[in-house]
Amino acid sequence: MNDEGFPPGPTATPALEAPVPEWFQAAVTTPVESRRVRAGECAVHYLYWPETSAARGAINAAGGLLFLHGGGSHANWWRFIAPFMTGGRPAAAMDLSGMGDSGHRSVYSADLRAEEIQAVLDDAGFMTPGRAAPILVGHSFGGLTAMRYAALHGERLGGFVIAESPVRAPAAERVHLASRRDARPLRRAYESYGDAWRRFRLRPRQSCRNDYIVEFIARHSVRRVEGGWTWKFDPVALTRDRHREPFRDYLRAVGCRTAFVYGERSALCTPEVLAYTRTLLPAETPFVGIPEGQHHLILDEPLAFVSALRAVLAGWGA
Repeated sequence: MNDEGFPPGPTATPALEAPVPEWFQAAVTTPVESRRVRAGECAVHYLYWPETSAARGAINAAGGLLFLHGGGSHANWWRFIAPFMTGGRPAAAMDLSGMGDSGHRSVYSADLRAEEIQAVLDDAGFMTPGRAAPILVGHSFGGLTAMRYAALHGERLGGFVIAESPVRAPAAERVHLASRRDARPLRRAYESYGDAWRRFRLRPRQSCRNDYIVEFIARHSVRRVEGGWTWKFDPVALTRDRHREPFRDYLRAVGCRTAFVYGERSALCTPEVLAYTRTLLPAETPFVGIPEGQHHLILDEPLAFVSALRAVLAGWGA
């Protein structure tokens, strides 16, 4: 049993109990920096991967990629994705406020998180004169959050890739919200680090044959508190209210080129949801389905997701 008794730091690569393929080990051991920047009163943490030395400093260098995770998740969900995208460009993955290693707020909103996105883009150097405009990549709630930024500041972006972020018609959204529950208050601390991370479960529930990926993100999902161990997310950030914002209006107002990537076995991005989403985006917007992909497609089909993302960027000439 590998239970070292403490959670890994943001850039650590913990030894895993599950067998690990070479591609994954190479990706998560790629050098990465842990950085912090303030967005108003909140400290925002993010991971940063520099571009290759050959590309660094080039005129009109490729735009940086900023990855945004789903609800209750964290930047390490992108540790095994981002390194495949950094050959000629830098990349970053941020912890949204109330999640991961970022600070907590008393109130959360898409407007506040748009400020967080801007703070990371600026601090990472993605807005540097002479560099191509950055591209956002958001999974699930991260995509919904980024819709607000792209609606407010789309002219600052080189593109926006949405992955499994369901936007429903008003009637369907009312039914969905009625079935949602707020995140439960954090239980009293688990006695050990191992007790905590082994309780990790994907939400929404789904299968994932890549046990090593689930274990990796589980081990990065735990923090030490008085009396033991608990989850990093703030339950206040995970109430039903976060889905009450007018994301359909934000999506209509996105001011940059957009692509939508979805899992063909997704429980959330159903054919009905996808059909409605298409009505909110320009007709030329590419919709890319990943066969066998479910909602957490960056976990269950990570290399297929990388290929889809590369294809979208190539199609944009980005």
